[in-house]
Amino acid sequence: MDENFTMFMETVDGRFRSFVNQINEYLTGNGCKCDIKLQKSGYIVSYVLNGSKRTLATFVSRKTGMKLRIYPEHIGEYQSFLDALPEKAKKEIQKASDCKRLINPDDCNPKCKMGYTFVLDGKRYQKCRYMAFQPALSEENNPYIKQFLEKELQAEKFN
Repeated sequence: MDENFTMFMETVDGRFRSFVNQINEYLTGNGCKCDIKLQKSGYIVSYVLNGSKRTLATFVSRKTGMKLRIYPEHIGEYQSFLDALPEKAKKEIQKASDCKRLINPDDCNPKCKMGYTFVLDGKRYQKCRYMAFQPALSEENNPYIKQFLEKELQAEKFN
């Protein structure tokens, strides 16, 4: 195992180390490259799809705990999955910042990649790509985080 990944793992809450390791093995086993950077707030561990520059997911440290930011480019193909998320995770998605660029392209930096348009519990949302899908690691969320990544990788293979 990479020394930087080992150091990152030491910063992960002991309750979630096994899960983080499972996600790492799943993503690297499915052709993602693991990229680790140390920043002021802690380690940023990103998984980039093989043969592209597209990041699939990134572990980020927050005061509230570790989160996994997911970039679901194919969310439209499996958005009904969102309805199965725990209520707390749904609330986090609903609270996330709206994507200014989707609402009015002139309101945001033109270099910013647009966010996501999706339906959650029958309501349409347009959310920022960096804020929308960022579930906290928890006993309740972890099974859904894994399913989310599986669905995105599956959709990626068929596009």
